[in-house]
Amino acid sequence: MGFAHRIATPADVPALRAVMAQAIDQLQAEFLGPAEIAASHRVMGLDEQLVRDGTYFVVESGAAIAGCGGWSFRDTLYGGDDSIVARTPTRLDPTCEAARIRAMYTHPDFVRRGVGRMILALSEAAARAAGFRRATMMATLAGVPLYRACGYRPVEELSSAPVDGVRVPLVRMEKPLA
Repeated sequence: MGFAHRIATPADVPALRAVMAQAIDQLQAEFLGPAEIAASHRVMGLDEQLVRDGTYFVVESGAAIAGCGGWSFRDTLYGGDDSIVARTPTRLDPTCEAARIRAMYTHPDFVRRGVGRMILALSEAAARAAGFRRATMMATLAGVPLYRACGYRPVEELSSAPVDGVRVPLVRMEKPLA
C-alpha cells in the first residue's frame, strides 16, 4: 500500500502523540539506554504551534499514521508542548536564518519504507517556497543516519538539559536548500 500525505489538524494531535511515544520507545532503543529513552519523552514531542501554523505533515498508509513531521518559520529548534525545552515563537528571517525541521517521527511498523524521506522532502519544499535557503534541525541519534543520507551535515553534538539527572544526546544538523 502506498502513502498519502496531508497537513495535520488539531484533531490529529492525540494520534500524533501516540505515534511519537511509540517511535521514541522503540526506535531509540538501539542508540540510547532505558533512562535516556525515558528522558527523551520530556525533551522531544509535538509542538502544537506547528499544527496551528499549518507546517506539520501527516503521512498515512490507509487509515494508519505511518509518520509525521514538519518545518517551522519560528525560532524554536526542538521540543514539544510538554518538554523541558523552552520554545520561542519569534519568526525567522528567511533571507539570513535557517528554517527549522521539527518533530520527525515514523511509526515503528513503517520504518525504512521512505516515510522519513517523504516528510523531509515535503518540509524542505515548503520551507524553500517560503524563501528559506537552508534548513537546520536537532536530530536524535536514531535519526542521524537518515538525515545524513538526505544531505544534512552535523554541525554540533550536544546533549539536552537534564531530566531527572539524565541528559539525552542530540546532534544539530544543517542542509542548504538552494
